[in-house]
This record gives sequence, structure tokens and C-alpha cells, in this order.
Amino acid sequence: MPAWKSLVSVLALASTAVSCAHHGDNEVVPEHEREELLKKWDQEWSFSGIASFAHLRTVKCLVEPSENYDIAVIGAPFDTAVSYRPGARFGPRAIRAASARQMSGTSYNTRAGINPYNSWAKITDCGDIPITPFDNGLAERQMYEAFLELGSRKIVNAAPSTKSKNKKDVSIGARHPKLVTLGGDHSVALPALRALYKIYQKPITVLHFDAHLDTWNPVRYSAYWQSEQTQFNHGSFFHKASREGLICNSTSAHAGLRTRLTGVDDGDYTTPGPEQGFIRIHADDIDELGPMGVVEKIMSRIGLDPEQPVYLSVDIDVLDPSTAPGTGTPEPGGWTTREFIRILRGLEKLNLVGADIVEVSPAYDNKGETTALAAAQVVFEIITSMVKSGVDAQLGGWYGRREDGSGGVGVVEEAPATAGKDEL
Repeated sequence: MPAWKSLVSVLALASTAVSCAHHGDNEVVPEHEREELLKKWDQEWSFSGIASFAHLRTVKCLVEPSENYDIAVIGAPFDTAVSYRPGARFGPRAIRAASARQMSGTSYNTRAGINPYNSWAKITDCGDIPITPFDNGLAERQMYEAFLELGSRKIVNAAPSTKSKNKKDVSIGARHPKLVTLGGDHSVALPALRALYKIYQKPITVLHFDAHLDTWNPVRYSAYWQSEQTQFNHGSFFHKASREGLICNSTSAHAGLRTRLTGVDDGDYTTPGPEQGFIRIHADDIDELGPMGVVEKIMSRIGLDPEQPVYLSVDIDVLDPSTAPGTGTPEPGGWTTREFIRILRGLEKLNLVGADIVEVSPAYDNKGETTALAAAQVVFEIITSMVKSGVDAQLGGWYGRREDGSGGVGVVEEAPATAGKDEL
């Protein structure tokens, strides 16, 4: 081809590129056009959009140091510290997908009298921590540094309940953003507790829902083959955390227990040690106590001290495998999803500074994704309680009923006297 023809071809392509660039980055869209675009297209269906948690705005917060929030959802896709079935590294993705029906405009929580996504708090999905699957020691450090960084950011909106109070009277949980971690196996709680201890400068009260104690001495797995990294696993992290002084044992609690113990006696319960300060509420106890009896036992243990931070750690295997099969260490005889959510709803006044939902392993879930759905609902209830705790108003709760017994327009009638105490 002659050179002049090649030049003409190039110029023609350049002209085409210029003609197609009239909507370039530098063009300012008139305000009336932008308003029209928003009216036409600024909406999503539950089945559309990028799979963030509850369709929240997503930001890779770890690479955006100026990004602040009041509550952050953060994924910890890590599962190389499990003792049985791996797969929880895919838990954050599954939980986000299962949260699709939670949308800001359709998430009024009738039991709490509040829409957590349309209230005072800025809630952001901060994506996932990029955790290595090749070195647990490095993974542990990555998670700690990520939790410390994200938990040390500035809050965006002061909770309404704090605005007219002296700083010294404000709950310790209102001074920093709160992280809700999507696991991952349960070992992610150890770096989270280390970060919280650093941020709050005191031992943390732990409310632990699980089929298992997770306070095992690591020698339970092998007394002969030991290394620094065998200490870091999803059954011994509370043992390690207690010995590091991260946990306030005098106010902490296990709930939902039904695990088998080691050996030929109950030494796992009775052997003295700093990790034995938790009170224990067994799965069977719900038969005598009922869900609200479990709540009362937990609240009497933990209390409502505004200066004592509380971390809520939920292993999805607290639920029975019939309703939550998608987990790494299933134990028959657990609570139903309804029972557990009823318990969570009774704990909304706790001074939560962070939470996790862990051990969701979607490879073992069923076609209906019931495990992931349960986990997404657990996160919704936790975020609801975090937001409601900052509201300085008497909100309708328990389906319209208020604490003083009054109601409002459209209030659901009280259950008849013949109904059970947990029926509505």
C-alpha cells in the first residue's frame, strides 16, 4: 500500500475516534439531564447489580485511606486453619449473594422499628481483605493490620444519642467505627480481638455463639507435632486470646454449645485456666429456658456497662445442620434459625463494638442456600442493633410495641393471653 494511502487510513481512524469522543470524561452533564438520568436509571432490583452486601456502596477501603464510615462490612476469605472441612474462604461471597433482598428502600425492620440502611449511620461494604492462603502466620498478620486500620478510622456521623452528652458520658462503642466481618473460618476472631484490644486499650467482652468451645489448648490436636502456627487454628483462638489478656473473662459467654469433649472426663470444662472464665449456655438449655430465658441469662452475665466493649462472634454451626448444612464442622442438635434470630433480637442493647459471622462453607450448602441466607439475616439483625443503639428516640419495636407498652398507628395487636410467651 502506498504511504499516502496508509496516512489517509490513519487520519480517518483518528477522525472517527474524535467524533466518538464527544461524551468524554471532561464533559459536564447539565443538572437537569443528570436529574432525569437518576429518575430513569438510579434503581436496582434485588436480583440485579454488583453483589455487595445488601447493595451497599462498595469501596476497597484498605486502599482508600480517606474513606470513613460508621459501620463497615469486611470480608475475611480465609479457611486454612480449619480442623475438618475447608471451604469457608468462599463464605463472604455467599453471604453477600444471599443478602440480595436486603435493599435500603425495603429493609425496615419491623421488630426494631428502624430501617438500619436509611438511618443516621453511614454503612459501607469495604470489600475483602486480600489474605494469603499459603502462610497462616502471614495471613494472621494481614488480618490484624487490616482490622486495626479499618477500626481506627474516623466515624462519619455522631450517633444522635451522643450529641447532647459530655464525651465522658458517651458509650465507648460510639467513639469508633464498628466492623462486621464476614468469614472465613473462626480463627479470624483472634486478629480481630487483637485489633480491638489495641483500639480500646482494654480486654474485650466476648459473646460467642457456637456449637464448640473454641477454647481448646492446641495440644488437643497433637501434643507431639507442635509449632508456632499450630497454635493458630479455628478451635484454639479463644485459648490463645485469653492467655494474651485480650478477653474479659468475667463477663464473657458461650451459647449454643453441644460439642464432644476430649478424654474420658469433663476436663475441658473444669481444668483451671484463663480460658475457662466464660459462662456456658448449652443448646439443650433452650428447652427449659426458651429463647428469652437464654437472652436473660446472657444479659445478666454481660451487663450494659457503657465503658465495656462487647464483641459478638457467631459461628453459623450454632444452628442445627438441618437448617444450616453449609459449614465445616456440623453438629446435630442445634438451634433453629428462628430461635437464634429471636435471641439476637433480644440483645440489641449490648454495647457492641464489632461482630463476625463465620464458618459459612457454601460447598456444603443446599440448593436453597439456607446457610448463607441465615448468615445474611444474622448480619442484618446485628447491623440493626448497632444502628438502633445510637438512636436517641423511643422507637416502635417488637412489631409496633414500645417499651412503655404503648403503640402507634398500624400497630399489630398484642398476642392473646393464651399464646406462648415467644409468640406474637
